[in-house]
Amino acid sequence: MLCLPVLFGSLPLPRSGEFWTNMVACSFLTVAGNVLLVFALQSTGLSILGPINAYKSVISLLLGVFLIGEVPTPMGMLGVLLILTGSYFVVGRDMNQPHKRGIQLRFAALVLSATEAVVLKKAILLSTPLTTFVLWSILGFPVAAAAIALLLRQRLRTELALFGQNWNTYVWLAITTGLMQLATLFTFGKLQVGYSLALFQLSAPLSVLLGYHYFKESSIRKRLLGSVIMAGGAALIVVQGMRD
Repeated sequence: MLCLPVLFGSLPLPRSGEFWTNMVACSFLTVAGNVLLVFALQSTGLSILGPINAYKSVISLLLGVFLIGEVPTPMGMLGVLLILTGSYFVVGRDMNQPHKRGIQLRFAALVLSATEAVVLKKAILLSTPLTTFVLWSILGFPVAAAAIALLLRQRLRTELALFGQNWNTYVWLAITTGLMQLATLFTFGKLQVGYSLALFQLSAPLSVLLGYHYFKESSIRKRLLGSVIMAGGAALIVVQGMRD
């Protein structure tokens, strides 16, 4: 709704077929990744899933090499190694516990969202961050509606009632997600995809602390240590990206 006035204003629309192919692919990748993320959050703690998001930069670095020719530097690779090391403390034995299903879903979501990030970067190279953001928002709507019809068709009334009771939460979710995505796309215009996504991982310790504060999750010290190591790896990637 907020993007429609921009679309019907003076926003130039690319005519490149490749751009539109990328945007359609992004709409499906975005919705599928978010569906998997929501299901993962239902079964696994925030203090685990938050730091695991650090793998997104690792996956995007690898995909970026093959899809858009963005080659990481030795310092970037060292940052990746630290992220992998820190993940041991975050995940650890949880892979053999009830958290396993949520962790698997989170990794599946990461693969989709990391692929989406690389495809979005390709779209930005053919357009602008603002144009890409507006079309990302609008094209994602019918795909999300189709996902709702498929996944919630037997309890749609219940979900609509919950939406009516908690509409303010959904509004804030829309605003924060939109601002995050807009800022991300502008960052993609300046940095490599892997470097840009590494910025997200600096919040890994905060995810652990929020999981403890709001949901009383356990093993916080071990996960906090792992998240700090992962954030350190992300910081190395970011510093290298700024130098480049």
